[in-house]
Amino acid sequence: MTRVSGNWLENVGTQAVLTLLEAAGHQAYFVGGCVRNALMGVAVSDIDIATDAQPVQVIALAEAAGLKAIPTGIEHGTVTVMSGVLAHEITTFRKDIETDGRRAVVTFASNMVDDARRRDFTMNAIFADRMGQVADPLGGLTDLENHLVRFIDDADARIKEDYLRSLRFFRFHAWYGDANVGLDRNALAAVAGNLDGLCKLSKERVGAEMLKLLAAPDPSPAVAAMEHAGVLGQIIPGATSRYLGPLVHLEDGDPPDPIRRLAAMGGAGIQDGLRLSRGAYKHLTVLRDILAHDVRSIVAGYR
Repeated sequence: MTRVSGNWLENVGTQAVLTLLEAAGHQAYFVGGCVRNALMGVAVSDIDIATDAQPVQVIALAEAAGLKAIPTGIEHGTVTVMSGVLAHEITTFRKDIETDGRRAVVTFASNMVDDARRRDFTMNAIFADRMGQVADPLGGLTDLENHLVRFIDDADARIKEDYLRSLRFFRFHAWYGDANVGLDRNALAAVAGNLDGLCKLSKERVGAEMLKLLAAPDPSPAVAAMEHAGVLGQIIPGATSRYLGPLVHLEDGDPPDPIRRLAAMGGAGIQDGLRLSRGAYKHLTVLRDILAHDVRSIVAGYR
């Protein structure tokens, strides 16, 4: 049997949240990033809990236990419960009934399998109970062990539910994939077949996703795959992955700087395409104006 462990799991405040749900007769499981990261030996930062309790029930139970409940996304079934100093995002099991590539109309579900099937990647659909016992309804453990980012069921359908998943696919590969294993071919084909959908996304969402990708230890294989699939040119016309690998090599252990890496990629209309913050865009402009595409100068200039 596979188990997860760690201080995050054993935290008294966190265990209290699971206890109050289960004591009321509800299912409650850790899910998503906390389980994935714990299995991979990566630090856990966010604690997500899936339950069959509905939001009004979660709020009532939390308040009865003296805990603060915040309806952060109650229209989608999410309540944030503060226990100790930690925030716990508790979301009712859901399934999508209608999507338009950006937003989904959801209905509450009663079991983890329905909830798992509406998620994006198999490695994000792994659950664990309060003791750390893992439940893997869709076979995500195998993909996780192989460092393979794979969409749940039909990749094309998952992308059409939310076109941001095309970008998330490359971001997750950069952080959790294995360059020697490569990227899932079915996923790449689905991404390449849905390039027009990227235009439906808010520029802020695209920019945030790109910066997360470029913050990975070595995003160059993922960005090269983005370029090959046509995604990079769709969001930053004229950008190239050519200089990114050498830049990462020359950084020689420096903390990753997504803006420095973005500067090395070139391209036109970055602010229109990514809507960076004012400070980030100023930093990018200085790097690009002075250093252009000379990777060695980018590294030397940054230091």
